[in-house]
Amino acid sequence: MTTFQRTNSDNPDFKALVVLLDRDLAIRDGEDHSFYDQFNKIVNIRHVIVCYDGSTPIACGAFKKYDEHTVEIKRMFVLPQFRGHGLGGKVLQELELWAMEESYATCILETGKKQPEAIALYKRSGYSITKNYGQYEHVENSVCMKKQIV
Repeated sequence: MTTFQRTNSDNPDFKALVVLLDRDLAIRDGEDHSFYDQFNKIVNIRHVIVCYDGSTPIACGAFKKYDEHTVEIKRMFVLPQFRGHGLGGKVLQELELWAMEESYATCILETGKKQPEAIALYKRSGYSITKNYGQYEHVENSVCMKKQIV
């Protein structure tokens, strides 16, 4: 049975999944990984979702406050053997629901051009490509996306 747990970045299962995510991103990002890595620290993230298959952690995602009305979706990951079953979309839905409960109206995110499956997931979930924001403003390999949730 698949379950979703609301937690924070101190959760050891979340930390373990993020290690695997970072390994995957290091391969995909190549030389650019150190630039992106500096923005992906997981210290003090208060809003984390971990998805379990029974007691096994299989997927995760998080959000951070970006401004008074907006959260930034971070650290989305599904174990490779569990991909293709809609879990990424379900984790994203859980994050959006939680953000709405916290009175946020918009979600933004950044992903890379070398992650076409992530871009496809976000488009299927109602996100549209927007102007690159913040630290990603002049980064050619970044794809920034946005969705109104309220």
